[in-house]
Amino acid sequence: MPSGAELIRKVKEQIREVDPREVHDAAANGNGSRPVLVDVREQHEYEAGHIPGAVHVPRGHLESRIEGKVRDRSQPVVLYCASGQRSALAAHTLQSLLGYEDVASMNGGITLWKDHGYEVETPRSLTAGQKDRYSRHLLLPEIGLEGQLKLLDAKVLLLGAGGLGSPTALYLAAAGVGTLGVVDDDVVDVSNLQRQVIHKNDDVGVPKVDSAENAINELNPDVKVVKYQTRLDASNIMEIVEGYDVIVDGVDNFPTRYLLNDATVRLRIPVVSASILGFDGQLSVFAPYEGPCYRCLYPTPPPAELAPSCGANGVLGVLPGVMGLLQAVEVVKLVTGAGEPLIGRLLLYDALATSFTELKVRRDPDCPICSRDPESISEEEMGVFPDYEAFCAG
Repeated sequence: MPSGAELIRKVKEQIREVDPREVHDAAANGNGSRPVLVDVREQHEYEAGHIPGAVHVPRGHLESRIEGKVRDRSQPVVLYCASGQRSALAAHTLQSLLGYEDVASMNGGITLWKDHGYEVETPRSLTAGQKDRYSRHLLLPEIGLEGQLKLLDAKVLLLGAGGLGSPTALYLAAAGVGTLGVVDDDVVDVSNLQRQVIHKNDDVGVPKVDSAENAINELNPDVKVVKYQTRLDASNIMEIVEGYDVIVDGVDNFPTRYLLNDATVRLRIPVVSASILGFDGQLSVFAPYEGPCYRCLYPTPPPAELAPSCGANGVLGVLPGVMGLLQAVEVVKLVTGAGEPLIGRLLLYDALATSFTELKVRRDPDCPICSRDPESISEEEMGVFPDYEAFCAG
């Protein structure tokens, strides 16, 4: 059996090696032939400093993760490590076992790169406590360090701290969403506790925004809570929602949903919307100009007798938990870029049958809101809305 040194020597005879100067010059040219630079070192090495623009795929996860970073096997790829040995083995694997056509290992690794005086980037990292807290996220290639940092930087607005808002808030806080805005003008009632799991017996009579803030702070100190103890309406919606990355719609009335839709289309903010009644729930993501808006799905609100409230008809206590958790999943996907958000799709859940049904929803080319270019709307029109209460009542 060959020794480790002999194996590496034989591998290097079968692959192409490039000097750091070649890699630097190719990156500086910025032309179409620029290779994908892959750092195959361990996470702590990458965090200590890496070549600008490099993607990170640890050698131990190369076979399972490289396709997520380099899908085109004909694309030029240059791998590097500390000294050029691990990257040589990685290049041999890509070339011989995975069918990549244009692979090279950077001779001397990042050590020689530094010796040439080339730039090294030190990325933002997590604290030791955060690495422990979010360790299961860091193991997921779809999230990893980059996705977790996006979550910590994200600003998500929750409309309602009730049945839907409660589980969504708890799981987004646990996931490390850096800023959670909470809009709710109500106080905790004992009848809420059957489904609004963010509140406790001791919170009865306390404003829901305060109760939610306490629960979130106890769960995760990384999260900043911004409270809005008010009812969302035409006079304040533009001021409240602007600046948030994602809106979680947990409101319980059509006037506010239409108002929210118009404001978020104008501001290009995606909305993760859910609704519940009895044993049924529905969920969709309205991303302005990527898919339909709420008005495309519901051009006009239904008559009042066909849209009873949960207070009038009741709701299964665990149902908002199911739908709220699905909302939280969609928020994480939107923030991190993982997966395919529920844009242009309406998910229906029947708790009694334990069934999910998915319906396609298309943009309405004649939609009075999302068929327009938001830049064409004057400043005088921004934030000016019709009387939705009268509109929906009619």
